[in-house]
Amino acid sequence: MMRWFRAFLPKEERFFDLFDRHAQTVIQGSIALQGMLNGGEETPVYCQRVNQFENDADNITREVLTAVRRTFITPFDRGDIKNLITSMDDAIDQMQQTAKAVMLFEVRTFEPPMREIGGLLIECANLVGRALPLMQSIGPNVAMLTAITEELGKLEGRVDDLHDIGLKELFLKHRDGSAMDFIVGVEIYDHLEKVADRFDDVANEINSIVIEQV
Repeated sequence: MMRWFRAFLPKEERFFDLFDRHAQTVIQGSIALQGMLNGGEETPVYCQRVNQFENDADNITREVLTAVRRTFITPFDRGDIKNLITSMDDAIDQMQQTAKAVMLFEVRTFEPPMREIGGLLIECANLVGRALPLMQSIGPNVAMLTAITEELGKLEGRVDDLHDIGLKELFLKHRDGSAMDFIVGVEIYDHLEKVADRFDDVANEINSIVIEQV
């Protein structure tokens, strides 16, 4: 009964503007992350960009959480809104953790699978950016939203494969050499894999909202 009643009440639509702003920030963060993974002397510059976009995303997340508390009628369940924006924010938080590791260990060159993962993470961010506007009208967009979340799951699987390939290559490269370089490489791979995991969490949150709304 309450769900039927809520359907006829005016909803606060600014959440979608905030979701879009956050998604665009995540996209820019993923592009900066890829720039970082290209290596070279510009690496610290791109690390700083990742940090800045993460800070911007945090500010938007706070706006969303404040709006949830102050808004009478939300587009969908308050808990779902919190979970969605938190999962999006976790993705860019993990990008920042990657950048922090790169700065801590003064890494300036990156393995080919790392750069390939960076490209896949941009694809993930762009997919999230495509999905969020569709959630303003979930009913007609169920098929597209489902296809997007399935693609996010596939990309996460490809990142997992590259993570495993990369670790094997690192082992073969450093087994008779620098243990520290191996450890640092593993650290970066693990952070990159976690970014993809967080995007998969976003896909799961979207799916959960779709199921509840249809």
